[in-house]
Amino acid sequence: MKLGILDQCQVGEGQTAADALKETTRLAQEADRLGYARYWVSEHHGSRMLAFSSPEVLIAHLAAATSRIRVGSGGVMLPHYSSYKVAENFKLLEALHPNRIDLGLGRAPGGMPLATRALQEHKYVDTDRYPQQVADLTGFLYESLPPDHPYAKLQAAPSIATAPDLWLLGSSDESAKIAAQQGTAYGFAQFFGAPGGEAAIRYYREHFQPSSLNDRPRALAAVLVVCADTEDEANRLATSSDLFFLRLGSGLDQHAFPSVQTAMDYPYTEYDLLRIRGARERRFVGTPDRVKAQLLDFAERYGTDELMIVSPIHNFGARVHSYRLLADAFGLPQTP
Repeated sequence: MKLGILDQCQVGEGQTAADALKETTRLAQEADRLGYARYWVSEHHGSRMLAFSSPEVLIAHLAAATSRIRVGSGGVMLPHYSSYKVAENFKLLEALHPNRIDLGLGRAPGGMPLATRALQEHKYVDTDRYPQQVADLTGFLYESLPPDHPYAKLQAAPSIATAPDLWLLGSSDESAKIAAQQGTAYGFAQFFGAPGGEAAIRYYREHFQPSSLNDRPRALAAVLVVCADTEDEANRLATSSDLFFLRLGSGLDQHAFPSVQTAMDYPYTEYDLLRIRGARERRFVGTPDRVKAQLLDFAERYGTDELMIVSPIHNFGARVHSYRLLADAFGLPQTP
């Protein structure tokens, strides 16, 4: 089982954005040593709680700070942008770090409506064009646009022998359908709590059309994991993400990722606690052996080849320890 890491680079309570970015760099380097296959960073806009909004810039930094692990986006919100410009950005990253760059794409806005308006100022955006944008991007990456395409003679520089690994990401079956039609790899964001992941991945596998990108379907799911030496400690650490997702689901503005103490002192209502218990059923919290067994069962049910691990733990040492425990449990190929 391949494991990767999805890092949203949240600014923890008591931290600055610069602190969070330093931790992300250190975590990527540790993930490289521990044998994780991929390290992805997301795209979000207009939030003081997140330390970055441009995955391309952070990917360049993290790839330069590591040596083996694949680094990529989870993902670039393509409807905001030109397929041509995204292709140029990621071909340049691939030229700098051959066979180490992943390009995950999404079609969600990645922020509140005001941020979307600012990103798309003076531009008409039709999300129904997303499948064509994906096809255009593939054509630019592989220099394979059809002869009758309006940009068939346009070169996305630099011209290189390799290309980033392309993934379509989503939390519904719509992206699964596009991924199957265009022969891309597919990733489901299970950690959001969205239902339907099993059906989406099953549809993707059953309807996959081989392409120049892939001769067989490849699927992964991003899951929330909190691992610790004891069940009690894992449950204690997970209270931060319990409160974060509770606030997120209520539409509350959040300036920082809450500490365990803040989470434990929060005045929960009975309804809040009911929502938290329901959300915990979709997460993986516990000791290494228990979490490993749950993840293997999940991967078999969902039909995934890989898992991307999201571990929003406020304390950085505890977060790194969680990833180390998981790497040990799965026997990842670690280096000294």
